This record gives sequence, structure tokens and C-alpha cells, in this order.
Amino acid sequence: MSPSSPSHAAVLAAELHWLQQLIDLRLRLFFEVEPSFASLAELPPPPLPPGSAYADFVTSHALSTPERTVLALTLAPHLRPEMLDGFFAHNTTYNKRFTEFGGWTGRSGNFLPTGETALFLLAGADVAARIAQAPALAPEGALLRSRAVRLEPVGKDEPLLSGGLCLAEDYAAYFTTGTFGAPPYNERFPAKIVATTHEWADLVHDPYTLQGVTEIQSWLEHGAALLRDTDLGRWLKPGYRALFYGPPGTGKTVTAALLGKSTGRDVYRVDLSMIVSKYIGETEKNLAAVFDQAEDKDWILFFDEADALFGKRVETASANDRFANQEVAYLLQRIEDHRGVIILASNLKDNIDKAFLRRFQTVVYFPVPGEALRHTLWQRAFASGLPLAADVDLARIAQKWELAGGSMINVIRYCNLKARAAGASAIQQPEIEAGIRRELQKEGILLTH
Repeated sequence: MSPSSPSHAAVLAAELHWLQQLIDLRLRLFFEVEPSFASLAELPPPPLPPGSAYADFVTSHALSTPERTVLALTLAPHLRPEMLDGFFAHNTTYNKRFTEFGGWTGRSGNFLPTGETALFLLAGADVAARIAQAPALAPEGALLRSRAVRLEPVGKDEPLLSGGLCLAEDYAAYFTTGTFGAPPYNERFPAKIVATTHEWADLVHDPYTLQGVTEIQSWLEHGAALLRDTDLGRWLKPGYRALFYGPPGTGKTVTAALLGKSTGRDVYRVDLSMIVSKYIGETEKNLAAVFDQAEDKDWILFFDEADALFGKRVETASANDRFANQEVAYLLQRIEDHRGVIILASNLKDNIDKAFLRRFQTVVYFPVPGEALRHTLWQRAFASGLPLAADVDLARIAQKWELAGGSMINVIRYCNLKARAAGASAIQQPEIEAGIRRELQKEGILLTH
């Protein structure tokens, strides 16, 4: 933001002042208490000079005045909750709050708006006006489609507009600071950022693996330009899907983190234990919350151990099987429609449903490194920490033991800890071999020598 640009606070303060005027006028019109204007149309929204996050959002999404009113209403509980206290007015005839105002009371005791609150603010009790203003709250409208605002689902047979009207957590941060903060890890967004201190030079992959990773990096760097091309843009979809498969410890997670690090993108590892549910429809709902949050954020979504969610469909022998297959169909559609980059990781490619495989732009195999690569990995990993004893033969170790990179790191940690605890000045060959045997035993490989 340049020095001449308006501050985020100044723009939001002007917007909330306008909202306060709208609320005061609507309540005066409703209670017939000397309204200063005949309708809300006589209170136009304030101008939005470019430069603030809020102004840029309203402009880029071409929000109508009713949609902008709803957006401001969802912002009020975060910055000026007292503005909504007027909706706590008591209906003395029925000894209850006014049903027309909608809303609900949060744990803090503050009034929190629902879709009904927004529609009352926009149209009052006039049925024709309410019908005319309803598009501002439509799922296909610009505001809800942006996913900055969501209308919470309601119970069976309840009016749709009785759901809570909420500003997404990441947009609350964006409008006030100008940057998207990491969303909190919870049931609505069960994903955490994956970061790494490694650089590309630290990874050792075979040429085939490197080729596949390079394809993904090329899309991250040049995909937007391809989509802007008039001719190519007609044929290419915005999203990109990749599958990483291979044994544990072969660098799938680190590679995903490096793709984000090298292209300036956040990588979120999705916690599938919080996504997959035994209850019908819950898995789709949980996954939708993740995709909705990630939409248009330029994040990379990383699904580790993806077999749990994207595994093969089963024969439809029962109603539950049919629901499971419907779930897979839903996942296919959401992955196809997602505009960002998705990376799935699995130990075995054959575990992934073929319908998903056909939709991957890139499939990358991460094998256990061969002898030459293992030797290089051992040399690089032991370059730090305590020195190796003169009799340590890393070439022999690489030849004898087939270990993935993740297991090697565990061996190095074990050897350095053992040597330091013993007060040794160097790491000995027997310690390395003991660490290797320890790793193999984890995998159920029992050694007799």
C-alpha cells in the first residue's frame, strides 16, 4: 500500500458508519419513530478509494449495494459489535425478541446476525422488497460465491435464512491487515502449514522423479500466464492435480513443501482423520469446508496417505456401498473444479481409484534410492554433526542396506545422540549399523546378524 493509499482502518470505519446509519434508519422505519429518510436507498454507500483490501475486494467482485450491505453486516461483530445491540429490542406483546430481526446470541452475549437479519435490514417487512433483495444472499451470488461470507446450514425443514451469517476467519484478517493469515486449525479447516528448512540441493532424487517434480514447478511458475492466453485458456482448466507415490520416507512431504517454498505458496497438509467420517454425507461436508477455504488462495493442498479418502470404489452390494461410491463421485467433482494445486500422496499407486488417476496431470514415483543415491544421501547427511571415525565406510553401508531418506535421518539422529551421550568425539561404524538395524526392526524386518 502506497503512502497516499487509505488505511484499512479508515476504509472500514467509513463502511461501518454507513452500516450504522442503515441499521438506525431501518429500526426507525420499523418502529415508526421519526425516520429521517423514507428508504435506505437515500443512504448511498461511501466511495471506496482503491488501495485497501476491503475496497479492492468489493471492486474486484463487483458487489452490488445490497451485497455490500450484507458484507458490512458480517464485519460488524468483529469490529463494532455494539452496532447490533438495537436488534435485541424486546417485543412486549409476546414477551420475546422480535422474530423479524433474526439473529442469535453468541457465548459472549453479543448479537450475531443470520440471513434473516440481513434480509430485514435490506427490505424490512415488505414481502415484495424481500423477494427483490433475496439475490444478495443467494449461493450463486457474487458475495457468497466469493466464500468471504458464508450462510451456515440449518436443521431439517428450517428456513434457509435462519442460518448464521458469518465472515470467514481469513477474510476478517485480510480486510483488517491486508494479508491472509493462516486459518486456525479446527473442524472447519483441518489442515496445517507444511514448511521445510531444506533447499532443492538437499534432495536426492532419480531423474524420473525430478522430471515429474519439475513439471509441477513449471505449472506453479507459468500456469497463470498460460491461462491468460486467449486460445489456451479455452482448453485448460485452472487447477492442477498431482500424485506422489512410493514407500514412506522417500521425500514426498518434503518435496511438496519445497514446491511451495520455491514458488512463494503456502502448503497445507490436510488431516484426513478429521475429514473422513462414517456418517453419510459428513465426509463431503468436511472436504467442502477445506476446498471452500482454499478457493482462490493460491495454496497447495497436500493430502498425505490419501488412500483413506481417494481409494478404490467398492462393488455396490449394499446401500452403504452406494453411498460410498457417491462420495467418491463427489470428491472427483470437487477435485476437478478446484482452481488451485492439489497433491495426493500414497504408498501405492494401485490403492488410488483409477477415476482419480485419469484426472492427474502428473504422477510421480518416489522409489527407495538406489545404491549410488544412497551413498550421496549418507555423505550429505553426515556432513553435519559429529565427524565420522576413520574406519566408517559409507559406500559399503549404501551397498548393504536399502533405506529411504527418512530412515537415514533417523539413523543420523540416533548415532549423534549415542555418541554425544557417551562423550565420544566421532561416530563409529557399529553405531551406524545399530541405528540401521533399529530402523529395519520398525518395519518388521528382523536381523540375525
